[in-house]
Amino acid sequence: MANTTAKVNVVYGDGTLGLNGSGFQYIFSYERGGLESLKHHGKEWLYRVPKPTFWRATTDNDRGNHFSETSAMWLGADLFSTCTKVEVAVDDQPIPLPIAPVNNQYTDHEQANSVTVTFTYTTATQPQTTMTVSYRVDGTGTIVVHAHFTGQDRLPALPALGLRVIMPTAAQGFQYQGLSGETYPDRLAGGQPGTYDVTGLPVTPYLVPQECGMHMTNSQVTVTRTTTLNNADPDDDPFTLTVQQTSQPFNFSCLPYTAEELENATHIEELPPLRRTVLTVFGAVRGVGGIDSWGADIEPQYRLPADRDYDFEFEIMGPKD
Repeated sequence: MANTTAKVNVVYGDGTLGLNGSGFQYIFSYERGGLESLKHHGKEWLYRVPKPTFWRATTDNDRGNHFSETSAMWLGADLFSTCTKVEVAVDDQPIPLPIAPVNNQYTDHEQANSVTVTFTYTTATQPQTTMTVSYRVDGTGTIVVHAHFTGQDRLPALPALGLRVIMPTAAQGFQYQGLSGETYPDRLAGGQPGTYDVTGLPVTPYLVPQECGMHMTNSQVTVTRTTTLNNADPDDDPFTLTVQQTSQPFNFSCLPYTAEELENATHIEELPPLRRTVLTVFGAVRGVGGIDSWGADIEPQYRLPADRDYDFEFEIMGPKD
């Protein structure tokens, strides 16, 4: 059983906030606008700061009904939205942003029961809107991630809404608890609940690369890697990171490419060499349609209007002993 009485050690840097405890070290960057480092037992899980994602690669059906054109500004938002506000709360009490020289008031042995860091991102759209992502860390190293998208009625429908986590090296595979196979909001009927192991990071070999690899309504996913980018780390034993649901199941994809990399390739041989792991946790996903590929839109219940608010939450489990 996890030690729920453990404290998290807090390091107030000039431009970062460090949190650490038994088996974990996390660094939040105010300048880069997110969680900059996530280490469990010395193994780094982040290659880039996790950022909101608003895009999934377009499909033949999207192209046929011109969705990729009418919603193109969400591709720009996926690439260029910026962090415009950072807030910190210690034991659920907001504090002034502890950058220099404010951080000088703290000692080098600060502790707390929990720390929450919230980043607000402003979208590169016209008109603009915002998405907030908060990370609540306790003494076990568990991170509860909560995201909130603020609706704006003058924006086009969304392709997807989630948080993208890019890992430094390619995963050996992943295990998840959810529906079998590839599923989407309008492709759920064939999925059977269970626990499934996936070897490697498979990409559906379409002639023209496009959206693939979605898994809906999951309670947990565990990614396994054996390599790092640390040349001083000779250990090649498998190590894992687990994401699990809080109050509601989550959706995810685990691929070797970002949506933009899939979008940019006009043939499968144009995809770059497999180097990273792109785990994206989605709070909402547009359906893929399939009535025809010559102009029919997906059914209304599978669309994501941008004029409403969206919330989703998941948990990154603390390190195992």
